[in-house]
Amino acid sequence: MAESKLDGVGGCVFDAYGTLFDVNAAAQHCAGELGDKWQPLAELWRGRQLQYTWLRSLMENYADFCQVTGDALDFAMEALEIDDSDLRRRLMDLYLQLDAYPEVAGVLQQLRGGGMKTAILSNGSPKMLGAAVDNAGIGPSLDAVISVDRIKVYKTAPAVYQMAVDQLGVAASDICFQSSNAWDAHAASDFGFRVVWVNRFGQARERLPGRPDVVMENLAGLPALVGIGEA
Repeated sequence: MAESKLDGVGGCVFDAYGTLFDVNAAAQHCAGELGDKWQPLAELWRGRQLQYTWLRSLMENYADFCQVTGDALDFAMEALEIDDSDLRRRLMDLYLQLDAYPEVAGVLQQLRGGGMKTAILSNGSPKMLGAAVDNAGIGPSLDAVISVDRIKVYKTAPAVYQMAVDQLGVAASDICFQSSNAWDAHAASDFGFRVVWVNRFGQARERLPGRPDVVMENLAGLPALVGIGEA
């Protein structure tokens, strides 16, 4: 999809993990201990983390994202035959301090400076999101950090996306939602947001309801897309 300006946007809402914060960073920081297993661990950990959110939502058996993340890490470590309780603790601690992608802080500052409402809408627990936001130093550039923990169901439930509408006081059709997760981008579009799929890793498009309005490689072009910083 070619990029084209999105007019009338009153708020920019961001997924957190994979969109603002690098979900592979924790395992990568432990590459010295993990060796060539760091990347398989990162991929298996993330994959199970997402699967557990979807399955728990279907089972109507909610646990917060910190527990889900730990459960997924336990699965990944056992699958890769890694038995190291100290390393597990370190990986979980590092997940609270994931690296933000290089363009994130500047983009958020530019949006906020241009009068745009900004928020995070994430599966993350309040504690996890607070730690990541503080670590990245982006709190002053956000109007809200919204966690699914408030309603105890995970994306892609429509009630999750409704929280951003209610929190920001902006109609769904006037919210531009950014996610690197294609399934999230499609679900947000199906809900009624205008959507930027931040396809950082060149993934194939999903076959799901909804359709992202714009595909970008990173967030750098977002301010111009929504009319911030223009003469």
